[in-house]
Order: sequence, then C-alpha cells, then structure tokens
Amino acid sequence: MDLRTTYMGLELQHPVVASASPLSEKLDNFRRMEDAGAAAVVMFSLFEEQIKHENAAIEHLITSGADSNAESLSFFPEFEDYETGPDEYLNLLRRATEAVDIPVIGSLNGITNEGWVETARMMQEAGASGIELNAYYIPAKLYLDGREIEQRYLDVLKAVKAAVSIPVAMKLSPFFSATGNMARQFDEAGADALVLFNRFYQPDLDLDEMQVVTDLKLSTPEEIRLPLLWIGVLHGRINASLAATTGVHSPTELIKYLLAGADVVMSTSGMLLHGIGFLTTLVEGLQAWMEAKEYESLMQLRGSMSQINCLNPDAFERANYIKILENYKAEYQ
Repeated sequence: MDLRTTYMGLELQHPVVASASPLSEKLDNFRRMEDAGAAAVVMFSLFEEQIKHENAAIEHLITSGADSNAESLSFFPEFEDYETGPDEYLNLLRRATEAVDIPVIGSLNGITNEGWVETARMMQEAGASGIELNAYYIPAKLYLDGREIEQRYLDVLKAVKAAVSIPVAMKLSPFFSATGNMARQFDEAGADALVLFNRFYQPDLDLDEMQVVTDLKLSTPEEIRLPLLWIGVLHGRINASLAATTGVHSPTELIKYLLAGADVVMSTSGMLLHGIGFLTTLVEGLQAWMEAKEYESLMQLRGSMSQINCLNPDAFERANYIKILENYKAEYQ
C-alpha cells in the first residue's frame, strides 16, 4: 500500500505529521516521534517577542554607559522570562535535524517583519526543511480595518519567502472575512502550503477571584468541522499544499481530512493526551481503513470528497445550512 504524499514540496512516507507542541522542546522526543511514525515534525514556535527581547537586550548592553548600575539594569526583562531564546531554539533545531532522518520544520510566531527575515535565514542554515509562519494576531485595535490586517499577513509571507530558499507554509486564522480569497492571495504570494487552522486561545473570567485567566484547552474531535469545510473547498483550486490541524483524536478525523483533500494531517492534542505513540495509532488506523476499503494508494482517496469531486457540492455552501435546519426541525417535531 502506497501512503506517500507531498507536502510543501517535501516527499513524505505518509501524511501524519507531528505539529508544533511542547513535545518538540526535547531532543529525545524528536527520535521518539520518528520511531512512532511521524512523517515530519514541526517544531514549537519561536515567538516574535523572543526575537525582539534578545535584540533589545543586546542593544541595551551595547549602549549602556560605564556608569550604569545594577539597579538600573534590574528594570530590563530577564531572559528567563522566556523558556527558549533564539540561540537555544536554533541550536535545538540543528541538533534535531542531525538526529532524525525525517524533515524538521521550524515555526515562527508573530505578526510583523521584525526579526523574522534574519531568523528565517538562520533556521534554513540550521538545517530546517521548511518554515511554518504562525501569524497569531488579535486585531483588538478598533481603528484597524480588515484590509490592513490581511496585508500584514501577506507582507510577512513575502518577506520570508524572499529571504529563504526552503519551502514556507502559512498557518491561517479561521476569521478572515473571505477565507477563500485570502487563501488564493497567499497562494499567489508564494506560500508552499496552507495550514488550516490556527487555534486562538481566548481568555476566560474567574468569578471567584474576579480575574481574567488564560489556560490551554486541548482540541476536541468536533472542532474538525471548520477546517474540514475549507480544505474541501480549497482542494484542487490552489497550488499550495493543504495541511489539516485541530481535532485529530483518532484515525477517523485523519481519514476525513484526507478525503476532503488534505495533503498532510497534523496532531498535537492527541499526542499530549495519549503520548507520542498516538502517531502509530493514526498510521496503522489509516492503513487498516484503506485495506478494508480496498484502496491501493493515498492518491486514490485524497480529495475524493472535496467540493469539486463530491456528488453534492452544495453541501459545502448555504444550501446545506438550510437543509440541516430543516432536518433538525423535522426530527424535533
């Protein structure tokens, strides 16, 4: 059975990829993920704020006069505020690429060009097979319009693409007003892959302490619906590879994403809940399902239920909205 796929120009043995997570902060985990069957690994993100922090610290040390005292230096943030700075990140990336035979993809998280271009170059020099741009941005300023926000994403992509020769993926937000149009623009701007979607971690309110709290909620299988929709719509309509991420907790979600048209499927929450061996469960589950359905290759099934290939393309659009409501009303009555 042929499970091979191509993602952002990289030839992979199968479509299961370990997405960015805390698990990639340790070198041994790269080997464990490879042994468990990961076709590639996306490293945890290096944040724009970390790059700015290091640059500011260097500038501060260079420009500080000889009479600067310890008290004044104490007002500058400590490097320990971040677990991993750019130098540590690049060193781990270099060691990881030497330790495993599968592609290792670097990840940059931010929303401006500051520090990204040079860091992207250094990631390439460290051996990264590709770079994933994770533009996590909450447009909380009320004077910003949609076009300005969209242009920020495009500017970051173009700047990084111009700086490196390795492939670049763009991890998208699900909140663009015209997701299909933005996908087309990213494709035309040179994105080698689109990752659908970034999960935004919104704050909550603690009613006892009367504080705003932030915590991490892992994904659930029900969350595949939105990325499944857009992968199904985009498959066959853009040149960039499509990566599905969010909600992969069993081979079922993996298979659905592939049928919709994903080139690869990424998982983090499943590994955090079930351990790195969960990757083996995904690969073996895909193989078993394909054998039962008598598929000989991944190419046969991928995208076979996308909008351009399925028997009922209206199911991806407004007609399906009306049908769902009518069916539910009939069941309720």
